[in-house]
Amino acid sequence: MREDRGLAHGVVREKVVLVGVVRPGDGRTAEPLLTELRRLAETAGAAVVDEVTQKRARLSPATFMGKGKAEEVACRAAALGAGAVLFNDDLSPAQARNLEKLIGRRVVDRSEVILDIFALRARSREARVQVELAQYEYLRPRLKRMWTHLERYQSGAGGALGGIGTRGPGEKQLEVDRRLVARRIGDLKEELLVLERQHRTRSRGREGYFRVSLVGYTNAGKSSLLRALTGAEAFVEDRLFATLDTQTRAWILPGNKKVFLSDTVGFLRDLPHHLVASFRATLSETLEADLLLHVVDSAHPDAEIQREAVDRVLEEIGAASTPRVLVLNKADAVRDRIALEVLRRGAREAIVVSARTGEGLEELEDRVLRLAERGHEEVDLRVDAGDGRTLAWLAARGSVLSEEYRDAVVHLRVRLAQGDRERLRRDGEGLTTVAGR
Repeated sequence: MREDRGLAHGVVREKVVLVGVVRPGDGRTAEPLLTELRRLAETAGAAVVDEVTQKRARLSPATFMGKGKAEEVACRAAALGAGAVLFNDDLSPAQARNLEKLIGRRVVDRSEVILDIFALRARSREARVQVELAQYEYLRPRLKRMWTHLERYQSGAGGALGGIGTRGPGEKQLEVDRRLVARRIGDLKEELLVLERQHRTRSRGREGYFRVSLVGYTNAGKSSLLRALTGAEAFVEDRLFATLDTQTRAWILPGNKKVFLSDTVGFLRDLPHHLVASFRATLSETLEADLLLHVVDSAHPDAEIQREAVDRVLEEIGAASTPRVLVLNKADAVRDRIALEVLRRGAREAIVVSARTGEGLEELEDRVLRLAERGHEEVDLRVDAGDGRTLAWLAARGSVLSEEYRDAVVHLRVRLAQGDRERLRRDGEGLTTVAGR
């Protein structure tokens, strides 16, 4: 059986060959992209035995890469005993079919690898439904292919592990037709609507509070940052897509200002469209946030590429206009400080931090506090000393600047948002006096 943090004892990793095609003028090189594909493959539980790259001016509509190169891949895969060939791009259904005939091995494109990892990592009901929906949307135009890749293989003692692309949603339905797939997609969308309503209900308790969302490339250190800032026991692992479910924690800023901080699923270059669409419920924390902290792994050689990829996904989901702070994480691992300064170009307000050492976290807290208190004003209040409910509400909603007890009355000066000030004036909240400053 597969274990989330590693392979069970005695399980044999499936051998795979990686393939990357470089086109002139697209700004890409094969090396860093195949490095990422290697990490994806290893996260999915495969053993990479070879890498093949090809430069092409134009992609073949029939076989994506050149036929001769595909035959070379077939020979190398056969010689090394590889069970599958992983492409670093998305393939059309026709290209995948033709390549499988030429290579004689399962052909898995980039989107299918990512979907497979999500299927492996999904834990909550919401995440599982979202992944299954994305898988069916991906598979619908590919129904002419053999459905053996939908079977979930489980290894016995010392047996071979089911290969990448085998963890599909149709465990017992090897001959699913379009009608059944469409019906299942409809059922999953209905279930997601129910889960979204439940999610909104859970979020109501945070209404009125300033909400901050961590966004960034997968493995940029968002969960580590959440834990460093809030003290929460967030799950942290040095693997791609360690976090699929949104985690939201209270974050107490200087002056006892309470905001909510959410950690969301990591983004990736060319993240499958169906996956982004299916995860809209999870990404709702990003869409509803008052501020985004765009976390970048500043020690990564492709940090700028990753930053741009996240910007594109934010634009795709409709969050491009949300106020944003660039957070350059993992500063303790940066060897070239000049490269760090290059990252800050065009983002002079960027903050350099290290979730591991604590570098820059105070500066980040101060910056978020200033942004959270934009539009806040000071008010002088007098509250009955026995009115603990109102005193707690003021401490949670605003920044208490001063507090003095006189007889049975508490005199406070508090910075509050306009909406909270209006609520105080409207409802009283047990106050003796409300005066603007």
